[in-house]
Amino acid sequence: MNENHSLTGILDRLETAIDGDSITVQDVIEALGDRAFASVMLIFSLISTSPASAIPGLTALVAIIAFLLAAQMALGRDHLWLPGILTRRQLSTAKLCTGIDWLRKPLAVIERVLKARLTFLFHRPWLYVSLTLIICLTLFMPFMELVPTSGSFASAVLALFAASLLTRDGILHLATLVFLLGVLVAVWQVGIG
Repeated sequence: MNENHSLTGILDRLETAIDGDSITVQDVIEALGDRAFASVMLIFSLISTSPASAIPGLTALVAIIAFLLAAQMALGRDHLWLPGILTRRQLSTAKLCTGIDWLRKPLAVIERVLKARLTFLFHRPWLYVSLTLIICLTLFMPFMELVPTSGSFASAVLALFAASLLTRDGILHLATLVFLLGVLVAVWQVGIG
């Protein structure tokens, strides 16, 4: 899990893997690398916040992928694994390209202000706290598809978390935890109320 990549570079690698009318989750993993936990989480969560989020079931798919990735990071796995039922899922390349184009400008702006700082937050035991909260969020995300745009907010939090891991930016990481707690409290209030 020792990734350190530019956010726009990840989009470039994904874009070069696109060929034909559809792309599978496995194709995305192969384009990013099987050690690229945060990169894979970033791509799928960004797709779920972009115009490509109109794909039915995408929020639930992102939640399952993020859950499995966060659990594997917490367990200290070196290579990511996803079950075949997920890796065979296909996404429309037209919608994916629309999402990538939409994401380029904001990611380039964000990338300019991110830098490695407060890096102790990315080591155990501090990382366990973040991963546990991410896992909790992913458990609620499939139900968020019932409330318009709520899944996009949750996916945006996942994207911020993954971006903080990739850039080792502890300030972004702390901000993500604040947003994450806010989303979890909102979900709790809606669910209980």
